[in-house]
Amino acid sequence: MDTRVLIAGAGPTGLTLAIELARRDVPVRIIDKAEAYFVGSRGDGMQPRTLEVFEDIGVLDAVLAAGMAPVPMKIHLGGAVVGERMMFDPVEPTPSTPYPTGWFLGQSQTEGILRDRLAEFGVRVELNTALTGFEQDPDGVTATLSTGETVRAAYLVGADGGKSFVRKALGIAFEGTTDESIRMLLGDVRADGLDRAYGHWFATPDEPMNGMMFSPLPGTPHFQFGASLGDGETDVETALPAVQARLDVLSGGTVKLSDLAWSTVWRPNVRLAERFRDGRVFLAGDAAHVHPPTGGQGLNTGVQDGYNLGWKLADGAPELLDSYEPERRAVAARVLGVSTALLQKYVDGDEDAHRRGEDTQQLDVGYRGGPLSPPGTGELRPGDRAPDAPLVDANGKRVRLFELFRGPHSTELVFGEGETSGYRILPAGSVATGTDLVDDGGHAYAAYEASAGRRVLIRPDGYVWSMS
Repeated sequence: MDTRVLIAGAGPTGLTLAIELARRDVPVRIIDKAEAYFVGSRGDGMQPRTLEVFEDIGVLDAVLAAGMAPVPMKIHLGGAVVGERMMFDPVEPTPSTPYPTGWFLGQSQTEGILRDRLAEFGVRVELNTALTGFEQDPDGVTATLSTGETVRAAYLVGADGGKSFVRKALGIAFEGTTDESIRMLLGDVRADGLDRAYGHWFATPDEPMNGMMFSPLPGTPHFQFGASLGDGETDVETALPAVQARLDVLSGGTVKLSDLAWSTVWRPNVRLAERFRDGRVFLAGDAAHVHPPTGGQGLNTGVQDGYNLGWKLADGAPELLDSYEPERRAVAARVLGVSTALLQKYVDGDEDAHRRGEDTQQLDVGYRGGPLSPPGTGELRPGDRAPDAPLVDANGKRVRLFELFRGPHSTELVFGEGETSGYRILPAGSVATGTDLVDDGGHAYAAYEASAGRRVLIRPDGYVWSMS
């Protein structure tokens, strides 16, 4: 084999998957047909569960340093500020949920951080390299590239976006709808005169829900903006004058736009691949599911596709590979329902359309009832996200469960008393004898102890595998 896994597509999904493989010493190549790295915000919202994933793969500190927390949104009606709203209710961290609120960072910056992390393992994105064809057999996949190279890999993953070459070549149906009656221009632009400590919504008193949105992009002089397009407004190259004219009507001409760095015309395109796997070929991210931008779900769901698939490809066990599609397709279908419901609120002019609730955070994503999750009872069950907890060991050293989980391994927690209590790293580690896991009150963390009893096995992707 030339490589174990060939990944087509170097967006957040493909990069997360490549990191998961590379940190397990799995030979991987990641190619992208683009001539240069994407520049623009696109998916700029990261949900709490994605922040937990980023902590595990070693990029969270960089993401937090480069990004920013949600800011209030000023509501401008008829050129006057009439109030402020928060997209999220303020939530304090808890022992089980260290990152309860989303984070904002432009997608191109997130991708840069992921590329840097991947490079630490000696793997780099191969630009200007498109997948032009592939054939699979019982032992592997033979892929042809636009460079003229032929690559032999054990597995191929299509993380190549909504227009996925891999999905189309497999003939997998992309079920769903595209609504041509709704179009929006999204992009990044400088907006002189806007306070960067806030997001901004501009509209008229008569139509307060039909307006323009501007959100500051950390680390850049730009705002991400969104504006509905009228009939005949289709040319992205001449979008700035039209957007400026519309903003002038809504704002009274107090904001000057310039430097349209990136833009795209968006239509509601809500689709889910009929299946996520064909033999040795897998689909992930937008190649498998595309979402409305409402709710900030697309990038996050793709990242977690890669996080789920990486350890399974590295192991190669048939039962693990078979579990990818049922676990992740069910999640994608549910998340599509959340983002579509939020889109409908915008269409209906619902004043709560800007609000985000727990259903968008993806902390409740889980695999109960899936092929790797035996039945269970109690608050915490197989297939659930394993919560964090700040604990102390028998020697008084403070330790977080997420610190124990971090890395390319499974973790066994053993609660109780005696030399076998504590934790061990599986399969390569050894038992840490005499390391009782207790909270400051002297008891094992209740969410585990009350629900699971004495032993809990945590999957490499941070979900409960089994309890006894």
